[in-house]
Amino acid sequence: MFTRTLGTTGPQVSALGLGLMGMSDFYGPADEAESIATVHAALDAGVTLLDTGDFYGSGHNELLLRRALEGRDRDQVRISVKFGALRDPGGGFLGFDGRPAAVKNSLAHTLRRIGTDHVDVYRPARLDPAVPIEDTVGAIAEMVEAGYVRHIGLSEVGAETLRRAAAVHPIADLQIEYSLLSRGVESEILPAARELGTAITAYGVLSRGLLSGNWSRERTAAARDFRAHSPRFAEQNIDHNLALVEALREVAAARGVAVAQVAIGWVLSRGADIVPLVGARRRDRLAEALGSLDLHLSDADLAAIEQAVPAGSAAGERYDRDQMAMLDSERP
Repeated sequence: MFTRTLGTTGPQVSALGLGLMGMSDFYGPADEAESIATVHAALDAGVTLLDTGDFYGSGHNELLLRRALEGRDRDQVRISVKFGALRDPGGGFLGFDGRPAAVKNSLAHTLRRIGTDHVDVYRPARLDPAVPIEDTVGAIAEMVEAGYVRHIGLSEVGAETLRRAAAVHPIADLQIEYSLLSRGVESEILPAARELGTAITAYGVLSRGLLSGNWSRERTAAARDFRAHSPRFAEQNIDHNLALVEALREVAAARGVAVAQVAIGWVLSRGADIVPLVGARRRDRLAEALGSLDLHLSDADLAAIEQAVPAGSAAGERYDRDQMAMLDSERP
């Protein structure tokens, strides 16, 4: 496992991180025993960055992480936590809370659920439009000073918000969707992050499974699966998007590797300041993703990838209209 650093002030982490969200929420039922075995396999392979959210399964994901880390050296792991999303008992979303008091309250519950005395990177899941980002980041900075948080991150914010936040406290990394099918970060946000010394932790690198090479038109998503409501999986868009995947499959076949490995390898190639998060829920999927670390893409390979999946070629937005409206990163 080789490493990368989260910005100029953040920690050194594995070049691939493991996102735990799907082990508790948003992609249908998961096998808890297999989820924990997958975390163990990741740790054994040298993965040190584990990403969760206090609202994934309304606390279930943090409790699962606690179980997975039992008997492990906490200091060898970097735990990244998102907070602020409000949910009702049925799993519905009620908005986001970035008030300073909510920051500290959420952190207290996270520390207890995970069973740790600190979080390595703490970040609001979305920008709370009712609370200045300076207030939210300022509250996390107080928790850094108190020793409960090591570094501050952000999620899905635009360049202007990132600059305002960095004026209060250094921002180690910005977590944002970045893949062959989602390249909006490249125009303004990525340059701003590099200007500020902020890394990118890229989620959705397989575009919710589209770029895994395992999705087909005949496959249907369960009602509680994010993809059942995702525009890119919708009837009017799925054929177009799968055609892009097939073009990418030809590139992968020429190299003798899996489609997913090419997709992850492309994100890895975008810069040493970018750390892809893979959402593997099973050990075989994790092993496939880790194989991308051995894939060295030449200039010719990268040109073939770009030809197969040109920038802006995806049909459909990455979220539905209501969720897109909540993304500060998507504001003009």
